Amino acid sequence: MLEYQNLFTRVQVRHAPDPGLPVETGITGARYGKGFMLSLAGRIGDAQIGPIYFGWAGIASLVFGFLAFEIIGLNMMASVGWSPIEFIRQLPWLSLEPPSPVYGLRIPPLAQGGWYLMAGFFLTISILLWWVRTYQRARALGMGTHLPWAFASAIFLYLTFFFQPLLVGSWSEMVPFGIFPHLDWTAAFSIRYGNLYYNPFHALSIVFLYGSAVLFAMHGATILAVARMGGEREIEQITDRGTAAERSMLFWRWTMGFNATMESIHRWAWWFAVLTTFTGGIGILLTGTVVDNWYLWGQKHGLVASYPAQNVITPDQAEFLRGRYQGTSPDSFPSYLAPAAGMAPLMDSLMMDSTMMDSTAMDSMRADTTAVPATTPPVTPPVTPPELFESDAPTSTSRKN
Repeated sequence: MLEYQNLFTRVQVRHAPDPGLPVETGITGARYGKGFMLSLAGRIGDAQIGPIYFGWAGIASLVFGFLAFEIIGLNMMASVGWSPIEFIRQLPWLSLEPPSPVYGLRIPPLAQGGWYLMAGFFLTISILLWWVRTYQRARALGMGTHLPWAFASAIFLYLTFFFQPLLVGSWSEMVPFGIFPHLDWTAAFSIRYGNLYYNPFHALSIVFLYGSAVLFAMHGATILAVARMGGEREIEQITDRGTAAERSMLFWRWTMGFNATMESIHRWAWWFAVLTTFTGGIGILLTGTVVDNWYLWGQKHGLVASYPAQNVITPDQAEFLRGRYQGTSPDSFPSYLAPAAGMAPLMDSLMMDSTMMDSTAMDSMRADTTAVPATTPPVTPPVTPPELFESDAPTSTSRKN
């Protein structure tokens, strides 16, 4: 039956649900349901829903995915005291964190990152099984395997976030499960390795990402512009060129100077999308393994301008400042670093004048005090000259009173 469906069609074609090509029978080989028509679905695509086929790979993928989802969700619930209200309210900030750096690549206790590794294992198995299902369905239906291999490129990027911690020797490098925590990890990961902006493969990934957006937008807009002439029936337009194909290609030749065909535009879009995740994955694998600091790497290769040194500190001051602005580990609390012996009076006087100094200057002054030898005699606060007291003395009238 001839089908012609798009947003401009006022009448949806209704017919008996198409059962599809025959499939192997067995415990997991049958299709579930007979299919039905949904008017809302017909406004944005094919109106038929079902029948559904899973196969052994699909069912196993759903089971492992459910296990991972439950582990992550129950750990988040436990973190808010099993309160459904707090779970919903804090959901964007809740997370399941990877193990602490002290464990390296060892298996930690469940409460210290073991649940995270278990959830990550189940989730990875689920994704890989879904790829197997995608490949099997494409082959069974006589299709090309372009979609499974495009999916494999995205899986490659996902797996690099597991391979990179293995290469650097610490589970703590892995991405936490959570919305905002995973975004915070992205920023921290970039800062830790000298800014990923200077990673050339990260730059290539962004190029292909933006290129994919442009290509899909241009192609989608062009086909929608000729949809009233049957432009979305691209296979027919390829073999039997009609007015939709003629007008769209003429439009591109006149506006852009060249045009892709209704077949080649999909190859352009496929390659741009696949290379987005593939080049991004390469950039992640090189981070922390081959290149420790992308900013210094960029300076070495002429990508970043070298800035003159402005703050020259002694080795003692460098040791004092080590880790000062890196925060504290999750299992510790902020602590106060006591000043060197004999420096308490000087530090008190500096704190009295803190309104005239910013925090950076105060930190530098504290760092300077650590370089003073322990044998230095105590420094007493400066004595205010008597003249200052005279200026504050009461007037003659107040003396008489």
